[in-house]
Amino acid sequence: MVDGYLGTITTEVRTLLHLFDNPLPEGHWEAPDAITQAGISAAVHVQRKHVPRTLKRLEERSELITGQRHVPGAKQRRRVYGLTATGRERASSLRDNILAELVIKDGEKVVLSSLRSGGQMTLDLLSHLDEGMLYYENAISSPVSNPEGTASLDAQAGENLIRRMLARAWEDGRITKDEQQLISEVVDFVGMHPDRVRRLSDEARRSQNAPPPDEVYRDMLRQALIDGEIIEDEIALLTTMREAFGIDLETHEILLNEAREDPVLDDNTMTYRATLVTALADGMITSDESAMLSTLRKSLGISDARHATLLAELLDRDD
Repeated sequence: MVDGYLGTITTEVRTLLHLFDNPLPEGHWEAPDAITQAGISAAVHVQRKHVPRTLKRLEERSELITGQRHVPGAKQRRRVYGLTATGRERASSLRDNILAELVIKDGEKVVLSSLRSGGQMTLDLLSHLDEGMLYYENAISSPVSNPEGTASLDAQAGENLIRRMLARAWEDGRITKDEQQLISEVVDFVGMHPDRVRRLSDEARRSQNAPPPDEVYRDMLRQALIDGEIIEDEIALLTTMREAFGIDLETHEILLNEAREDPVLDDNTMTYRATLVTALADGMITSDESAMLSTLRKSLGISDARHATLLAELLDRDD
């Protein structure tokens, strides 16, 4: 879930706008990370595992093309995505309509396109708007591919997992080569900016609050099972994590069953979940509802990470 105006438009529209601003280079052997699944996931503020479903719909409409290209920093060629002529036509129309909208800045109504700086990505511009089309100087939500800024709720769940992994790695005062490799793979999977990772690493090192490895692994299993299945890329990551943490297959099965069962919610969590269902009844969470939910979380002791997990489960159920 992404806050502000971006949360009022579908993942499909956000994907079209992103790929329109980041075209697949023709005749090149190299392509930017922005048009990989990880790059798209970060830009449109959804978990990576939900990206293929959107891409498949676009491909079925003959609006999407795919290819294999070298991506800077990657060890091997990766699948990248671009728009067909039909896809670009639709994306262009959507963008033009959105940029023609009137927004409020400093108490005055202006055309959104007038606020766009040279070369600014459409989604970046839209991230400065709330649901009421009020423009803010600072972005309301920032993708994890950016070094700073508050990530969307979906991304915060991934940030929390990486923070816990880093805390575990820093427990003995240093991060080993194997631990660095594991963390790098997870970071690459979610498309997180290196500077954001360094900040999370510094926070983890200072906190020295290392969770047990089984707990971190169970967290990752729960994240992977949000939509009821574990995709191929997640299986590879889980295997690497299991080996790094020394978790045997028997323990893996126990933790997997625990993650699948997702223990019965306590009264506070059940109350919060019911309120979240009500807020999502019309398909979106308004700024007033978001403020109310934030207050309720504090009073019930519901963490932001738990909120993000509950929200992802409800959104995925409704898709």
